[in-house]
Amino acid sequence: MTRRVTSSTPQKRPLPPVGWAILVGLLVLIGGGIWYYNRLNINEWRHVSKLGIRLPMKFQIHGIDISKHNGRIDWNNLRAMRFEDIRLQFVYIKATEGTSLMDKDFKTSWQKADEVGLYRGAYHFYIPWKAPEPQFENFKKLVKLKRGDLPPVLDFEVGTNVYTREQVVANVATWLRLAENYYGVRPIIYTNADFYRRYIKGNLDNYPLWIADYSGWTLDRYDDARIHFWQHSKSGYVNGIRGTVDYNVFLGEVEDLKQLCVK
Repeated sequence: MTRRVTSSTPQKRPLPPVGWAILVGLLVLIGGGIWYYNRLNINEWRHVSKLGIRLPMKFQIHGIDISKHNGRIDWNNLRAMRFEDIRLQFVYIKATEGTSLMDKDFKTSWQKADEVGLYRGAYHFYIPWKAPEPQFENFKKLVKLKRGDLPPVLDFEVGTNVYTREQVVANVATWLRLAENYYGVRPIIYTNADFYRRYIKGNLDNYPLWIADYSGWTLDRYDDARIHFWQHSKSGYVNGIRGTVDYNVFLGEVEDLKQLCVK
């Protein structure tokens, strides 16, 4: 006689309270992470493999800054490059440093940038232990601006113990005033977060800024500063230049950029 074996489907055990707590915790953690990422990513950062860096794609006007250290440049190749349906639109070129140094490649780069249709600007690397007047004279001898060029830039990123903080600010203001009077356009201060807090904020607030800041997703910590350019990376690639270059973005539209330019 064959014994019949009855099979029964085993019942699933309910998830214990600890399990539910872990599951809910994971969902909250994931949801919170997505919310926090979206909050940080208001500038729509996206990695662009061709450049090797991420870009804030909320803004459409991207550019670079260069000096003799970038070597020989193929300007046509640089201008022709496209990335994410965008191309470079401006370049700032080092012109002078201190009271006597002139960048040996400035004149060539200045002419080529204009020929390929880039917005171009010139900058002076400021030496704070030297007087501002001869530093501006050095810049003025080399840099001739025309209608449509970007404003001159004072690159202010090294300190000194020769002068007090108040004297440094006064000397920087002198260079800026001389440049504005001569070129008829308000110059821009290029600086970093530390120098902004130590020297610019509360002293030179009327001048537009170009901030070098590689650390954050936003520029919220600069209060109400008049920031027009943001140098967000110093390790990007571009067609036509060997090695890496500094990448910048203009925080506005094309019409805003035109308003800044020499009239």
